[in-house]
Amino acid sequence: MTQAFVGLGSNINEPAYQLRQACMALISLPNTCLIAVSSVYESSPMGPSDQPPFLNACAQIDTTSDPAALLTALLKIETTMGRVRRRHWGERCIDLDLLFFGNTSVQTERLTLPHPGLYQRDFVLKPLADLLGNEYLMPNGVDIGTLLGKCSTHSLRLSAVQLDLGEIPGTPL
Repeated sequence: MTQAFVGLGSNINEPAYQLRQACMALISLPNTCLIAVSSVYESSPMGPSDQPPFLNACAQIDTTSDPAALLTALLKIETTMGRVRRRHWGERCIDLDLLFFGNTSVQTERLTLPHPGLYQRDFVLKPLADLLGNEYLMPNGVDIGTLLGKCSTHSLRLSAVQLDLGEIPGTPL
């Protein structure tokens, strides 16, 4: 069983609904158990400014899948939910990023772990801090709180959105 973290983001087509649906899809993944989901944060777009703000969260999962299989499953969820890649860092109904996967390092054309933007993005680090605490040492050996202190701000704020997943049904693997 490997602990992994998935970043969730959405800024179109009812973003709160999209995040809920993505969490429900994570619950349904084979060989995977959704452990926890962070609070939801709102942030200004990192890319083009002519798009709505994003809602972001992180999910903690346990899985027996390997990183490549998990990435394939996440991309399938995005496709099923209607994600269309129109422009780099553009609007999207859902974005699911595999942030890190245990202590695994991967560098392939298809997958880089830990995620290359992980250490610079407050909209990823703050939800991770909700799940792990500011003192948690990230795969690069630096704690989340220190990394957050080095982030340039993207107008990150706690959202009033509650994902209302109820009791997360931990399913046996």
